[in-house]
Amino acid sequence: MTIARFMSVIGLLAFAVLRPSLALAFESTAKQAILVDVTGHRVLYEKNADQRMPTSSMSKMMTIYMVFDALKAGKIKLDDTFTVSEKAWRTTYKQDESSMFLPVGAQVKIEDLIRGVIIQSGNDATVVLAEGLAGSEAEFVTEMNDKMKILGMANSHFVNSNGLPDPDHYSTARDLALLAQHLVEDFPEYYHFFGELEYTYNGIKQGNRNPLLYRQGLGVDGLKTGHTDLGGYGLCASAIRDGRRLIVVVNGLPSMQARADDPAALLDYGFNEFKAYTLFKPGDIVDHATTWEGVQPTVPLVVDRSVAVTLSFPERKGVTATVRMPETVKAPITVGQQVGTLVISAPGIENQEYPLKTGAAVDRLGFFSRIGMAAHYAFAGNPDTAKN
Repeated sequence: MTIARFMSVIGLLAFAVLRPSLALAFESTAKQAILVDVTGHRVLYEKNADQRMPTSSMSKMMTIYMVFDALKAGKIKLDDTFTVSEKAWRTTYKQDESSMFLPVGAQVKIEDLIRGVIIQSGNDATVVLAEGLAGSEAEFVTEMNDKMKILGMANSHFVNSNGLPDPDHYSTARDLALLAQHLVEDFPEYYHFFGELEYTYNGIKQGNRNPLLYRQGLGVDGLKTGHTDLGGYGLCASAIRDGRRLIVVVNGLPSMQARADDPAALLDYGFNEFKAYTLFKPGDIVDHATTWEGVQPTVPLVVDRSVAVTLSFPERKGVTATVRMPETVKAPITVGQQVGTLVISAPGIENQEYPLKTGAAVDRLGFFSRIGMAAHYAFAGNPDTAKN
């Protein structure tokens, strides 16, 4: 039998310093937008977040994900070189604004190509990487679309590696935010490339096109801009303040200035009007379960990852936590057995569930002790069938 026990969450939040104000309403000027609190597992703002849109150079995040994935798997190394094909050169030879200026036939290090894509937004560099990794850009795009499904990007489809306009090349603000989160979390050893401010190749120095990297106090450390005539100006950025990370995606903005101002305001809104609360840290004891035939009468139940929620001030009062666990756990018990679930509920957010695992080992009672226990419960009642 499973029991459910409610816990006091207000007490867990009482230590926090809160501004006694309601979360202010905010309206983005972008056609599509989303603001995600990665730490608190919550969408703080969205506008047409599932509407298909041209992704322009923000598509290059997917190309870079594929490169980082190959690096992490040991398939390639940063100092390996790929050859610049004529096709790659022709991708940008008339589009200097999005070029790494790669000469045909050059052997270019993968590390240089990564910076050429992220910092210089080089359409030529993306094609070189695609051809080098998969043999052709077409095959690389097939692999990109397969990987997107694995990542959970349910409403995206790519037909090239760089985001050049095509009616069948699209994504959504929500999918791009998910991709950005994967880049941050899956590749901490390579994510730093997104925060580099400038890069020089072939004697040509170019600055990172992400305007939020240059704004003091925002906490932005990546990711990528984009622009097409049809899609407008877009940006996907990630920022961290006091250990809390937000991801913002905007698209369909009318100008470069709007691309700088709108997501900056969204980030300030998310950081200022909502607060993150850590209810439990990894290893914290959440509850105790009664053991059956155990040498110890109870076993501690712990979480193996942080339990955090992001809330506005009025939402804080409505948080509840529920522990669901069996009435008894039969010995022997090993460390790390999942025997229950912690459910966090709050207004405006979906329930969050965290596995509860045993924090200690409990041996089984010896034969004669078990006989004595059986005799005791023959008169007192078995805890597996007794009512509370």
